[in-house]
Amino acid sequence: QIRYGGYWRYPKLLDFSYLVNPYFPPQRLIDEIKANFENLLINYPSGEHINALLASKNFDIKEQNIVVGNGASELIKSVLSYLKSKKLGVIKPSFEEYANRALGILEFHPHTSDFSYSASDIISFFDNKKISALVLINPDNPSGNYLKKQEVLKLVKWSKDKQIRLIYDESFADFSDEVDNSLIKQDLIEQNPHIIIIKSISKSYGIPGARLGIAVSSADELMRFLKADIAIWNINSFAEFYMQIAEKYKSDYEKALSLFRTERERFFSALNKIKNIKVFSSQANYFMCELFGISSKELTDILIEKHNILIKDLSAKFNNNRHFIRIAIKNTRDNDKVLNALICELEKC
Repeated sequence: QIRYGGYWRYPKLLDFSYLVNPYFPPQRLIDEIKANFENLLINYPSGEHINALLASKNFDIKEQNIVVGNGASELIKSVLSYLKSKKLGVIKPSFEEYANRALGILEFHPHTSDFSYSASDIISFFDNKKISALVLINPDNPSGNYLKKQEVLKLVKWSKDKQIRLIYDESFADFSDEVDNSLIKQDLIEQNPHIIIIKSISKSYGIPGARLGIAVSSADELMRFLKADIAIWNINSFAEFYMQIAEKYKSDYEKALSLFRTERERFFSALNKIKNIKVFSSQANYFMCELFGISSKELTDILIEKHNILIKDLSAKFNNNRHFIRIAIKNTRDNDKVLNALICELEKC
């Protein structure tokens, strides 16, 4: 039976499958939530309007152009429900939720060995195709492929000229080395009402249990639909309180991202030294790896049974004889544990 969370039941488990920020939130933020625990537990949260105001302050976006979801997944469902797209352009391999929610999809498969692609590759493939919307997850999941902001802006212009909705998911963008890469800018969305930006707060800020995500757009009809479509009190009091205090911890967040980037570089170098595994470069908080001499399912089973380490088996995403896994990037101590386990199993210590 596949589990989709609830791993607090297994305190000895090292979860390298789910993707969160290993260096945020700081202890001070956690302590502030603890200090208000009873108050938050026994009181109702606010409604959509107040939560949108809190999010608008955190992301410097007008309240009417932002909606808060119970995780990005709630907003993905709502956006795809609004679009009713029979021809949604998607890039494979990728996060499946968008494709699963669409009525019909058209798939672009990069022909590169590492599944990398550019804005030009996307445009070249979809330029003469009839699609009503295109999904771009940047960095992509699970490949870690990343398009710099100037590349993304080429897609913004192209999709506008072609009258194609661009669903831009930047849930992992904060982990990139590129500074100021977000499309969540008031002037940009006002000039490009065809863009819908999705961002998971859970992944970037390391608070998946709070279930927070945002959608940003200047398309009035779309935003009215999303705000009406979400459930009343879709955000609980703990998530609302987090948004209320988050601004105080912006400098902590930047420090956390800096620590993360340093550890990602170290972890990448160490993984590359292990035999029978090829690590693909990534601008996200995970690495996709190709295995040799062992299947992805076999390694996944061995790591959980012998080492209490959970990784992501990607065999369901690939219809070929190659074997891929995805490994989350955590702090140095935990990363070293997975390194030792991989050395033991792939080099048969």
